[in-house]
Amino acid sequence: MSEKASGSLLVIVLDTNPVWWGESRNAPQSSSKLSLSQCVDAVMVFANAHLMLGHHNQLAVIAAHTNQSEFLYPREVAAAVDTGDRDTEAEQFRQVDGKYELFGRVNSQIQAQIQQLVLQGLEGELYSDSLIAGPLTMALCYIHRMEKESASGLSLTSRILVIKGSEDNPTQYMNFMNAVFTAQKQNVVVDACILDNESGLLQQACDITGGIYLKVPQMLGLLQYLLWVFLPDPVVRDKLTLPPKDQVDYRAACFCHRNLIDVGYVCSVCLSIFCNFSPICSTCQTTFKFLGPPKSLKKKSKKTS
Repeated sequence: MSEKASGSLLVIVLDTNPVWWGESRNAPQSSSKLSLSQCVDAVMVFANAHLMLGHHNQLAVIAAHTNQSEFLYPREVAAAVDTGDRDTEAEQFRQVDGKYELFGRVNSQIQAQIQQLVLQGLEGELYSDSLIAGPLTMALCYIHRMEKESASGLSLTSRILVIKGSEDNPTQYMNFMNAVFTAQKQNVVVDACILDNESGLLQQACDITGGIYLKVPQMLGLLQYLLWVFLPDPVVRDKLTLPPKDQVDYRAACFCHRNLIDVGYVCSVCLSIFCNFSPICSTCQTTFKFLGPPKSLKKKSKKTS
């Protein structure tokens, strides 16, 4: 009997927020900061290394932008009526200077899509945080589809790597946690490579799914940290000496002000969290009865005969 082939599917979620990348380059110590182009170069080298580890390894890259989420790779080629259009599309990623054709296709698509995404994002309203819950959901849907479409003799393991620098948005808490628990149910490991701002949400995601959370000490050494910490498959990580886990911040975000709180009020119907008591739940409109302190019962005095 032939052995069953195994492959690894890696989905990279890359933070492409132009606001944070612009502030990073304009910081006083900008010489020790990365530019977006340098980060993309490191990600492409890391992605190529993942594909080189196994013939059946697969890759997907999703951009977490300030107002949208977009697949950078793979890009679905639109169906063309004329076969000449398909030949032109294939000509774009033809092997050049002895480069492996798959690597050239990956690098070209990622560079072209990021350039287009950044130029389109500059025309609209920009925010200081990035969408993370959306790309996680897209990654899980893509993983589910690839596992269903994989060959019968192929065992595919999947994981997600989030490369993030911008700050968290507490308004995404519920959607983000729903995606994390879905990843846990599907046995998908979520890793986090943090460039600047600490992320309490990603700390919880990595702890729940068994992934690695690492805040990069030196941003210029991003490629070394990616290859050392995040390139090995989760199956072999127990045999390696990796950075120890930090204490996880499990605070939840309230539904009323979107602030992280330690103690709050929870709706018994929809489990919404609030920092202040309200007689009506703003999520499910359930009305609660406010019970006052119990009335003290007066003891009857015994009549003396």
